[in-house]
Amino acid sequence: MVALTFPDGARRDYPNGSTGLDIAKGISPSLAKRTVAMALDGTLADLADPIEHDAKIEFLTREDPRSLELIRHDCAHVLAEAVQALWPGTQVTIGPVIENGFYYDFFRNQPFTPEDFDAIEKKMREIIARDKPFTKEIWSRDEAPCSATRASCSRSSWSTRSPRTRTSRSTSRASGSISAAGRI
Repeated sequence: MVALTFPDGARRDYPNGSTGLDIAKGISPSLAKRTVAMALDGTLADLADPIEHDAKIEFLTREDPRSLELIRHDCAHVLAEAVQALWPGTQVTIGPVIENGFYYDFFRNQPFTPEDFDAIEKKMREIIARDKPFTKEIWSRDEAPCSATRASCSRSSWSTRSPRTRTSRSTSRASGSISAAGRI
């Protein structure tokens, strides 16, 4: 058993290996739906991570400022999924969270056009409307589908519900690349 202490000071025991999502659902299904991540002893953790030791636990909702980077990370994944759904074979290169939003650089043989951005945003809204949960997957280097153009062979995303996003755009016709960014 692990002993978890909640922000109000209440302390409860749970089976070792319980996840934050299990605990949030046990408290309230609406809490589980609103929760983006958890903090264990002040350290952010994925809701799907097993809890293996006694800790102070806190559930972070979308309104919590500590969740913003996680939400932006998820939005970047939605952006990449939308572009790849619309233009299969497009290479996703780099796409970090930045101070005022997120972005992804893409590469394909045919340049993107300004008209493509409306299609990307529409596809992102469709993906978000599916209301599918994000899941975190950690792959070993041997398991990952790597290519010579990718520097990293691990892939993960935080579990969360996706918020609405706006996509801002900049294109480069010469290389056929695009930097698409969102501000949240």
